[in-house]
Amino acid sequence: MAEQQPPKIEFPCDNYRISVMGVADDGFHESVLEVVRKHAPDHDGQYTLRDSSKGRFVAVVVTIRATGEEQLRALHNDLKANKNVRMVL
Repeated sequence: MAEQQPPKIEFPCDNYRISVMGVADDGFHESVLEVVRKHAPDHDGQYTLRDSSKGRFVAVVVTIRATGEEQLRALHNDLKANKNVRMVL
């Protein structure tokens, strides 16, 4: 059985969606947006929030213009460095 390869992304990708799940607190979404702006300075500031069923966690969803794998890797690493982030998709 052949190993399945993940789909390749063609860069630039204008509608690259990132979901960041973390502890729901007052500054969480702002800290996520700060990291996003660092790596995608042309981000329009739009985001959506989704609360967990018990309200302990929140997902911040943003769409950026992805310019390459290096940008996405650095963005992912910086987001994971936030102590309140539980998952980055």
